[in-house]
Amino acid sequence: MTFHSHALDTLDFQRVRAALAERAATTMGRERAKIIHPTADAARIERELAEVEDALFGANLNLGGITDVRHLYERAFDGKVLAGSELLEVAYTLDAAMTLRRSIFGNSRGPLRDVAIDIGEHSAIVRRTLESLDRDGAVRDDASPKLRQIRRRLNPLRGEIREKLSGLLERFADVLQENLVTIRRDRYVIPIKASSVNSVAGIIVDQSATGQTYFVEPAAITPLNNELARLQLEEEAEVRRILLELSGMIASDASILVTLSTLAALDLIAAKARLARDWRLNKPERAESGCFDLREARHPLIENAVPNDLQLGETQMLLITGPNMGGKTATLKTLGLATVMHQCGMYVSAARAKLPVVRDLLVDIGDEQSIEASLSTFAAHLKNLRHVLEQADRDTLVLIDELGSGTDPAEGAALARAMLEQLLAQDARGIVTSHLAPLKLFALETSGLRNASMGFDLERLAPTYQLQVGQPGRSFALAIARRMGLPESITVRADEVLGPEGGQLERLLEELERERGELRRELDTATNARRKAEAELAKVKDERADLQARQDEILAEAQKRAEVVYAEALDQVRTLRARAKEDSARPRVMEELRQLRRSAQAEARPPAPEPKGDPIRPGSTVDVPAYGSSGQVLEVRGDELVVQLGVMKINVRRRDVRLRQEEKVKVASGFNGMAPKTFERELQLRGSHVEEAIEELRDAIAEASALRETPLRVVHGKGQGVLRRLIRDYLKTDKRVASFHDAEPYQGGHGVTVVNLKV
Repeated sequence: MTFHSHALDTLDFQRVRAALAERAATTMGRERAKIIHPTADAARIERELAEVEDALFGANLNLGGITDVRHLYERAFDGKVLAGSELLEVAYTLDAAMTLRRSIFGNSRGPLRDVAIDIGEHSAIVRRTLESLDRDGAVRDDASPKLRQIRRRLNPLRGEIREKLSGLLERFADVLQENLVTIRRDRYVIPIKASSVNSVAGIIVDQSATGQTYFVEPAAITPLNNELARLQLEEEAEVRRILLELSGMIASDASILVTLSTLAALDLIAAKARLARDWRLNKPERAESGCFDLREARHPLIENAVPNDLQLGETQMLLITGPNMGGKTATLKTLGLATVMHQCGMYVSAARAKLPVVRDLLVDIGDEQSIEASLSTFAAHLKNLRHVLEQADRDTLVLIDELGSGTDPAEGAALARAMLEQLLAQDARGIVTSHLAPLKLFALETSGLRNASMGFDLERLAPTYQLQVGQPGRSFALAIARRMGLPESITVRADEVLGPEGGQLERLLEELERERGELRRELDTATNARRKAEAELAKVKDERADLQARQDEILAEAQKRAEVVYAEALDQVRTLRARAKEDSARPRVMEELRQLRRSAQAEARPPAPEPKGDPIRPGSTVDVPAYGSSGQVLEVRGDELVVQLGVMKINVRRRDVRLRQEEKVKVASGFNGMAPKTFERELQLRGSHVEEAIEELRDAIAEASALRETPLRVVHGKGQGVLRRLIRDYLKTDKRVASFHDAEPYQGGHGVTVVNLKV
């Protein structure tokens, strides 16, 4: 097994397990949460992450009504008879399990179905149990025909006994201790005074605690009590038989254990999903071996933790330096916990995470001093580091805190450098923290090893917990000493003892920090400028939207005025149509009707805006080279067009089509003469609104009928077929139409309707 418990305990993973167990709904789920362990099986990790995602965004894993009934199954399997309440507990759990399975199969995106499929079919047990027991666990009268028969005899018999005893109460009123009927030792009796017990013929069943009362079963009641006792024994035997039968059904269903195991797995998945919501965790992505990429990673167990970016790949090892209590160890544990949680099939505490699957986690963190083993802190560290060196490679994660500490600084630095060289040679990946200055210089000169530090606010003498990659950390010891008021002579002497090399390093780090600060300020300035430009752009867009809205209002107002004019023109058309019934006035009226319709339609349609740039607009015919076909533009969505190609609609960009320049044929929507030789039998309605098209068709049919011209060719286009269907619906209602049909394929096919009129 990879990931030794020592490494997990060092990372405080037990606290993550405890938080997961708190969110489980059943004891079975809590048991699994407390022993959850990372795996190196990549397929299993992907499957478990998909299950958590399904629980978050697909099926609702509601485990209400489910309890741990494993011990009840084991008792039944051992031949024990379960009580009614225990049988109900098993039945309710199995029924809830089957309900959960149906819910998952109805709402799951897929992964949870593969888990829920192992929930067995226990309908027979549930149905038989609920039919046999009431809510309190008592066996129902109709649990079996025999029990029904027994209880039908018991109740009348009890009534008969009470009735007879009530009559005897009046007879023995003088010797009764109390005027009531009671039950002692499952037999109906009456309370008789001790001094008068011989006055009543019968059997003494019991005596009061004071000895003043005897409970006597009168002789007349004895046969009935005997019959009652016999029936009660039969009832108990039948009830036991029914409970034994139900217990046997449970014991014989081996799939119950599989169902309970599946419920435990689903409970653990639900707990992972709840933890992801509560801790704001996100799903990690799979990365190639040796590559770690965490963005805005937080330590999940630290409240209000500062997020940091962590990356390993080309940088094999990250060396974090800086003052104590600055967050070095927390950053190191952040990466370790993210790796462990990922390989437990859990979401991780980062805005975005790409993590590989490692085969082991090699950790040396904290004080490992052991008095019992006679090991000092340094010796304990060396023991752990030996194990790290033996196991480290590209498929492991190395986390070492305070490398080289616990001994002479010079020797510790030399030993730490040698170990880092060996880890780099073994292509290991990980994070190392240290205070040793020589390691900072070593990291500057060594490929694969990169300096990093935790930010520190010198003005407030407080850490910022912000990881700064590429910059070694300063100890700030002398600076803090000066701020804390140590005598100047002490700090000056410390500078002298530190020597020119140490002072040079500190000055170099100070210069790097100054340059970083300048770059940060420049970046802030550029960011503010960009935000200001974005605000100006948004303002311009808003003004443009206002202008567009105003333009739309003007066009709507013009449209409304045009509709008024159009309505007036229609009234004139109706008047002219009435006059056209007179044969002498028909030619002149028809000519006036044509002119009036043209002018009214021209007024009703708002002027189309002049196309700017690309002339493609709805109704244009375009060639689509990618499909080797041409079609009509139905809709323009910015740079995207919706084009009808036969029965298929496609979305294409403007640059992917070519406008087809078609020769426009001037076709009058009405009729241009009074004599048959000038009559146009083709009516162009393609692209017209439905109301306008029907009105034009009605007028054209009236004119053609008056001039005895037939047939008419109505060109409506194919498109989506809406205009064609509505035109044909109208033709069915016009009594002047004899018949209609599609044109020949070479003359327009479904895009043209040929109308035959009655002449």
